[in-house]
Amino acid sequence: MRILIIGGAGLMSAGTARDLLSDRSAGITKIVSADTNAERLAALKKSLPDPRLETRLFDVTDRALLLALLRDCDICINGVPTFAGFQMHIFEACLEACRTYADYGGMGVYTIKQKAAHDQWKRGGVTAVIGLGSDPGMSNIICRAVADQLDTIDRINLYWAATKYPADSPVLVPPYSLSTLLAEYSNPSKQFLNGRLQEVPAQSGTEAIELPAPWGRTTFIYSQHSEPLTVPFAEGIREKGIREFTWKLSLPHRDHEAWVGLVKAGFRPDDEPVTVKGISVKPLDFLQAVIDRNIQRNGHTIPPQESHEFHFAIGRGSKNGRRCRVTARVIAHPHPLYDDYLDAGTSMCMSVGVQQILKLGPRPGVWAAEEFFDVDAFLDEMRRRHFQIDLATHYIEAPET
Repeated sequence: MRILIIGGAGLMSAGTARDLLSDRSAGITKIVSADTNAERLAALKKSLPDPRLETRLFDVTDRALLLALLRDCDICINGVPTFAGFQMHIFEACLEACRTYADYGGMGVYTIKQKAAHDQWKRGGVTAVIGLGSDPGMSNIICRAVADQLDTIDRINLYWAATKYPADSPVLVPPYSLSTLLAEYSNPSKQFLNGRLQEVPAQSGTEAIELPAPWGRTTFIYSQHSEPLTVPFAEGIREKGIREFTWKLSLPHRDHEAWVGLVKAGFRPDDEPVTVKGISVKPLDFLQAVIDRNIQRNGHTIPPQESHEFHFAIGRGSKNGRRCRVTARVIAHPHPLYDDYLDAGTSMCMSVGVQQILKLGPRPGVWAAEEFFDVDAFLDEMRRRHFQIDLATHYIEAPET
């Protein structure tokens, strides 16, 4: 099994390579991590001295080299940040090269365009799985798990919450791509409401839910994501009458306040450059540089913190003629296995997904995670990686007459 990871020196991609080359995986003969950043590629190679890992300095705009790299792999993982603007470029190159494609998801920016190419990929005999990380990815799969327990579906509401303990830190550290964070807080989102996709304002849909420790009472907001663009339209879900599907986010409160403030100040993921003393600079690049410098200078002041993640989907509908609620939960508490992972859920989900794609064999077309994978097999692999997963059905009224 030969795997090409484009953007392979990024945080999520590096974690995926680490899991693919671990004793939890099998059959990996070669990984090529291709990236524009020589320094990060060198750091990856040093931290992961496995002879199966090869690093390549690579400019994604070099189509000839991209196609050459694709010809020497079985599957391509696109780990280039969505807002860099190359998602469709890599996606279309994989179709041209007839190579299986997977990406971590793109906030829904390209999801509809990618899904619209389904018939073209099917005719070409090529497989693509889009949105294969934690959110989207595992989130889609737990929605499928919920849907499969219901005979009819009124709605499925999907949530993701992260928290840190202790909560306070003098240094702001983005948990993932800064462009993604700013998009989640500044862009309107599409939610499936009253049987159709509707645009809602950024940071709207505020909802407080009581969660177990260490989260406690947690406030969620609507956020731009791809799950509402695929889950309610998936075969085996849409036929059950679903009228509502939403996705909501909750980040640690102090970090949440910081992102809200930065958006209020005018930072956006794709803003035009501004001129400062005669020099043109993109606000996002400036902000990233300041944050990176602050982490470098003051990282030693960050107290030891435990990170906890909580993914859950709540489905409401009927089963065996009775009204019921089905809840699927995935919890990640601190674990020694995650010490080398900067984004454990996303990294590991891609690793698991890639191995299952190759195990299941070709299925030409463009698929979201809830359409492609065997739920039980996927979740069993995540349990092996010490994620706590449970599924519960609660009947809420007497049988219908």
